[in-house]
Amino acid sequence: MSKGLLTLMAVAAGMAVANLYYNQPLLADIGRSFGAPPDEAGMISTCTQIGYALGMFLFVPLGDIKERRSLISVLLALVCLSLIGVAAAQNLTWMYVASFAVGMTTIVPQILVPMAATLSDPGEQGKAVGTVMSGLLLGILLTRTVSGLIGGTWGWRVMYWIAAGAMLVLLAVLRIKLPPNRPEAALSYGRLLSSMGRLVLKHATLRESALIGGANFAAFSIFWTALSFYVEGAPYHYSSRIAGLFGLIGAAGALGAPLVGRLADRFRISRLIGALIVLNLLSYLLFGALGGYLAALIAGVVLLDLGVQGAQVANQTRIYALDPPARSRLNTVQMVTTFLGGALGSWLGSYAWHLWGWRGVCLAGGGSVLFGFAVWLAHRGRRAAG
Repeated sequence: MSKGLLTLMAVAAGMAVANLYYNQPLLADIGRSFGAPPDEAGMISTCTQIGYALGMFLFVPLGDIKERRSLISVLLALVCLSLIGVAAAQNLTWMYVASFAVGMTTIVPQILVPMAATLSDPGEQGKAVGTVMSGLLLGILLTRTVSGLIGGTWGWRVMYWIAAGAMLVLLAVLRIKLPPNRPEAALSYGRLLSSMGRLVLKHATLRESALIGGANFAAFSIFWTALSFYVEGAPYHYSSRIAGLFGLIGAAGALGAPLVGRLADRFRISRLIGALIVLNLLSYLLFGALGGYLAALIAGVVLLDLGVQGAQVANQTRIYALDPPARSRLNTVQMVTTFLGGALGSWLGSYAWHLWGWRGVCLAGGGSVLFGFAVWLAHRGRRAAG
């Protein structure tokens, strides 16, 4: 696989995943436009991530039995229509349904990641996964900056019209540039879905990676869902445009993803994952103890994004080695669990903020990280016994 193709796949992953996160720095603005309180506005993000988890379960496994380039083209056309639905939303219920549809159809990044592993040379898979994941993660983080600036200046609807146009452009480019990628398994759709249960039962590493991914992403979503509400008030009093700029700070952490992928090709992955979970815990200690100081908030954002995204790259690298013909299904198990954790985190972030403010947000996020660390410790004992 050429460097240019790998870069294109990374950019495409970032552009596609951005659709999930345009709403986060704009939740306060969207809520005001519909007269909704923060907990109801926060449900927009939750609906998007629940849709993403369901879309991954239903559609990502098709990458093992369908030609991937055609599958990507169909999904990009559908997400374009879903984004138009968000831009045209007339009430909160419409917004929930359209956001769910956006999540369900914007699963192209999770087809591109195992595709990169399949196209790469042996011994280079961690690097390829890390590169595409870096594009995906930068898309997650820079989206907040772009969305905050555009939505805060011209309104949140304009942001979604632009996003719909971007998906049309991406569809045309990928249709031309991506090589045909034939399936590696010959299964019916029903057997394809049922086989994921057998993969979960068979591979303890997959179970560990999925649970850690869910816990980490819950902590990630708790923070980013509550951030726009937190920085609107004392001591910061920031607008949605300024809140979106925190995505640039988080991008510094995401840039470490390719390095983590290279380390995963060369060193013991389980220890690397444990160290990255500790970074997540440190970030929440900073948020809780010193969140009123901008320097501490910035440092915590960098640590959280490096820890969450780095652990995700390391987890995906190790599960792809378990059963190469089943990479799309392995990725489905990993990412469905991850984004169910993210959906739970979005709900917890807005709920904790509504009831207990920033302290409650930090306790919820820190508790999620500790759960992931407990899973890692339990499986560490299994690995030592083995």
